Amino acid sequence: MIGVGETAIGFGLLVGLLFLGLHVATAMFAVAAIGAVVYLSPALVAAAGMQFWGAMEDYVLLSIPLYILLGEILVRSGSTDRLYQSLSDWLNPLPGGLLHTNVGASAIFSAVSGSSVATAATIATVALPSFRKRKYDDRLVLGSIAAGASLGNLIPPGIALIVYGALTNTSVGQLYAAAVIPGIVMTLLFMATIVVLALARPDLVRQKEVLDPLLVRLKRLVDLLPPLVIFTIIMGSIYTGWATVTESAALAVVAALPIAAFYGRLNVKMLHECFIATAQLTAMSMLVLAAAFYLNFVLGLLGVTPALGKFITELGASRIELLIALAVFYLLLGIFFESLPMMVGTVPIVFPVVVAAGIDPIWFGVFMVLMCEVSLLSPPVGMTLYVIQAVRREGTIAQVFAGTIPFFAAMVLMTALLIAIPEMALWLPRLMYAP
Repeated sequence: MIGVGETAIGFGLLVGLLFLGLHVATAMFAVAAIGAVVYLSPALVAAAGMQFWGAMEDYVLLSIPLYILLGEILVRSGSTDRLYQSLSDWLNPLPGGLLHTNVGASAIFSAVSGSSVATAATIATVALPSFRKRKYDDRLVLGSIAAGASLGNLIPPGIALIVYGALTNTSVGQLYAAAVIPGIVMTLLFMATIVVLALARPDLVRQKEVLDPLLVRLKRLVDLLPPLVIFTIIMGSIYTGWATVTESAALAVVAALPIAAFYGRLNVKMLHECFIATAQLTAMSMLVLAAAFYLNFVLGLLGVTPALGKFITELGASRIELLIALAVFYLLLGIFFESLPMMVGTVPIVFPVVVAAGIDPIWFGVFMVLMCEVSLLSPPVGMTLYVIQAVRREGTIAQVFAGTIPFFAAMVLMTALLIAIPEMALWLPRLMYAP
């Protein structure tokens, strides 16, 4: 058994190793191994292989490569380009014009890809050529793309929700239900931010869009069907009980193939590229998760959970005080770390504290993922910011940083709303999973 002091030292060591540039999986394994050797037995280091194998046997985790593959197929099928054009037909009349399409297209693509980084790369590739012909402020364009991409993990079926569910043994189906309303509210907050900026500074969005004839726009509505059908298959199969989370992901992949064939993009070369990209992203994610599960195993043997629970009980902090402290902690941590390392590195330590304080694990999952999304939007290391700049291939990363500021403020407001109104995340899962 170890106390809170030793736990804090271990967490400090983990953060220090990450600051030194070690891969997150290496840092977590090193901390776990040191804890095992110092406080338990060196034999536990040799048991890491069995822990890795056992962790990867989790059936729910199979959905991660399936959702990655789904996103790859949809991107290469050309479905995303058509989705963007169709949405722009109807969102352009709003104050801010085409900027709303960045957020709207990101929200819909997030509902089928589950990845913020994939959403950032996809929407940036589709959107940036359109804006080069128009007189929009570059910073606002880049900021709106980054903001929309941050919806990737929050809107079901976000991969981060699957990771949290696997780490904490929480129902992924309930997490999906809990994230629906916060995802919609976050999307509307981003669009409201664009409206406010457009009304306050019309010079930032000078281009007046010329709309195509109504009949043409109505015909293009059919391009919204593929992602909506995929989303319906995923969520409908889960909540009707026809399929598990993993089976629904497999069904969605199967449904994406005829969509790619319909657009004339389905061939062996395209599938090969999808499989290679999926294997690369899956290998990176699973290595981090395996190390996190081993760290969880060692922390359990060291008695960290009861020690932290006792500490919180003696501290006497209220729920609101604890959540505000965690929000500030994650906002600061997000400046320096990416979302996946931040989640897997802190959940094993923070989750017992949350449970001891009587906070609902489903609600905290949405809160945790929202904090991770804030990290993707936070300079200087927000991954989506660098992905957008890489696609852009001009200007400086400082312009991307500047463009995210108003949207970062919107995410802070969303965090406050989620803390103040927990039913925002709890109402739907309670309704759908009522005994």
